[in-house]
Amino acid sequence: MSKVTYTDLQFVEGLKHNNDAVLRALYKKYYNLVLKYVVNNSGNSESAADIYQETLIVLYENVQKPNFELNCQLQTFIFSIAKRLWLKQLRKNGNTYRFKEDEEDEVVDVTEELTDHIKKESDIEKMNASLEELGEPCKTILKDFYVYKLSMDEISEKFGYTNSDNAKTQKYKCLQRLKRSFFED
Repeated sequence: MSKVTYTDLQFVEGLKHNNDAVLRALYKKYYNLVLKYVVNNSGNSESAADIYQETLIVLYENVQKPNFELNCQLQTFIFSIAKRLWLKQLRKNGNTYRFKEDEEDEVVDVTEELTDHIKKESDIEKMNASLEELGEPCKTILKDFYVYKLSMDEISEKFGYTNSDNAKTQKYKCLQRLKRSFFED
């Protein structure tokens, strides 16, 4: 029996339609990513399981929204949700956490990490807004290439370019416009 693998879009569609097989596969695929992050940041496997469960609920609720659009790789989206939930949990516990190191307790302040995380989220929101401002076909070309990992030949065929070099030139122009839009503030 061969193992079924799903693309990011198949995971999203499966969640939209409450497909149990997709949910089970999704749970298995990214659990270790969240487990490693939580355990490496003062948590334990029980905390990681709780955070992953909450992460999948947040993902599910987002996917059910009619205007939901995946703007990054699913793994990145899941990790971002899990990280936000875990940092929120740490903040709720007082912005510090403890871990054992040679029988001594050490308290670590996570305020700087929280600040970095908030800045990164702000940059992602700004990038998404800049991408929206670009309009079509730039928005779709860049997403197809960077998010959905389509080849230049596939993009060329999709948009009716005569060859992949023309598609590559258009992608370059779109990327330059996106950079100007993003960095103009």
